[in-house]
Amino acid sequence: MKKYTPVFILLLCLSSGLFAQPKDEGHYFTSFDSTKIYYEVKGDGYPVLLIHGFSGNGQGLKTCVFYDDLLKAGYKVILIDQRGNGRSDKPHNESAYANDAEAKDITGLVTCLHIKQYDVVGYSRGSIIASRLLVLDKRLHKAIMGGMGDAYTNPEWPRRVHAYRALMGDTSLHDVDDMVKYIHSQHFDELALALQQKYQPSTSPAELSKVKIPVLIIRGTEDKENGSETGLNKLIPGSALTYVPGNHNTAIHTREFSYAVIKFLAQ
Repeated sequence: MKKYTPVFILLLCLSSGLFAQPKDEGHYFTSFDSTKIYYEVKGDGYPVLLIHGFSGNGQGLKTCVFYDDLLKAGYKVILIDQRGNGRSDKPHNESAYANDAEAKDITGLVTCLHIKQYDVVGYSRGSIIASRLLVLDKRLHKAIMGGMGDAYTNPEWPRRVHAYRALMGDTSLHDVDDMVKYIHSQHFDELALALQQKYQPSTSPAELSKVKIPVLIIRGTEDKENGSETGLNKLIPGSALTYVPGNHNTAIHTREFSYAVIKFLAQ
């Protein structure tokens, strides 16, 4: 797990714990366990929710071509800082990250915003959370999973386990040195990130075999992270697979990635 490019709504829902912030700073949603989740929404069309990667936040996705292109195409674009990241709360209790907490944040926000159907675009770890939405939320209409192969379907994925241990101080696991070096160089809440790795969900092949909605897998031609994209393609019935230029850090920023997103969502 190398350096991750920090790679997701404006409705006031006081009864569900939304607190207005200055106009350009979005809102906070109080999730199921009282964790406050920061989000933004822009546009008035069909809702598309964007899920950032490990150690990222929604603001990072604004630097990607597809963010502006979605707005130009008339979509309502939803950005969320997943718990433990960005402007959202960063709880240090382990239960805050277990049992699909991050997916529950998203489904709770969608409910509060009275969204009956939506699409999602996830990248890297964001695709892992998007995969849980495939299983947990019948309102999900289409899903795009970028920067992800089939490795996350293994609940004992060595990279996940090693990332957790390394962030907790184990210096013997050198396969995650680049990731740890990057995390140490930033002003992140490292315990929150470690707990995200410890409780990062897997989605089993059996669960994926039951997916019935359209799914697009987008992979950088030089991206060798996170397992096999062709393997993931085979696990999800009817899913499509396309390639764009770049490695794990750069593919999401390409115009080709944006083109693939817009084309798929418009079909």
